[in-house]
Amino acid sequence: MLQMRSVSKQYPHRGRMVTALDAVTLEIPKGDYVAVVGPSGSGKSTLLLMFGGMMSPSAGQVLIEGQSLYALDAERRAALRKKKIGFVFQTFNLVPYLSAMENVQVPLFLAGVDDANQERQAASLLDRVGLTDRLDHKPSELSVGQQQRVALARMLANNPDVILADEPTGNLDPDTSRDILDFFEELNREGRTVVMVTHDVRAAQRARRVLRLVDGAIVNHERDETRSMPERRTDDMCGAEAR
Repeated sequence: MLQMRSVSKQYPHRGRMVTALDAVTLEIPKGDYVAVVGPSGSGKSTLLLMFGGMMSPSAGQVLIEGQSLYALDAERRAALRKKKIGFVFQTFNLVPYLSAMENVQVPLFLAGVDDANQERQAASLLDRVGLTDRLDHKPSELSVGQQQRVALARMLANNPDVILADEPTGNLDPDTSRDILDFFEELNREGRTVVMVTHDVRAAQRARRVLRLVDGAIVNHERDETRSMPERRTDDMCGAEAR
C-alpha cells in the first residue's frame, strides 16, 4: 500500500513560497491502478516524486507498505526504491551510447547480477515488449515508441511491485499509446500497483481510479467498479530471476 498522511510541500520561487501539495491524505491499495490528473502546476509530478523517494515533504508522512519512506536515511531509501519501485518517464532517460540490451542491463548490473544472467534476462524482457529484433540498436536507431518499450523493459528489470509513470504516452502516437496502456493493464493484472500522471483523458480512463489535483489538493476521485482488483501477483520468470 502507498500512503500519504497530511503531506504538504512548499518551496521558494521568485521570492515567494509556492505550495505544490497541500495537506494531502491518500491511500493506494496494493494492486490498484490510479491515474492522477489536473492542470499544469497542480502538484501531480510532486506527488509522484514523493512516492518515488526523490522529493521529501515539508510536512507529513509518505509510506510504502507501512514504512515511512523519509524516515529512512538516503542509502536505505535508495535500496527500498531499487527493490520496490519502477519508473517510466515521458523522456525515456535512455543512455544514448548504449544498445537496447545494454540499457536494460544497467539496473541488473547495479543489482550485482552476473554478465551471463544480465544478457539472458535483458533479452527476455526486450522480447516481452516486442523488441527481439532490436537488441543491438541504440536509442537513435529506434522509433519513439520503440524507445519507450526499451524504457519499459528496463523498468521491469528489478521486478518492481510499484510502477510510477509520468506522462508515459505524452510523446507517442495514438496506436503506440494504446499499446503501452495495454501493457500497463497487463502489468497491473499481475498484481503490480500502477500510479500514472497524465494529461491524456483516454489514458486516464484506462485506470481503475482517477484522482484530480487542483492547487496541490485532491478535489475529486472516481473509481471504476467494473474492474476487479487482482488477488495476487503472478511473477514472470525473467522478472523473478532479476531480484
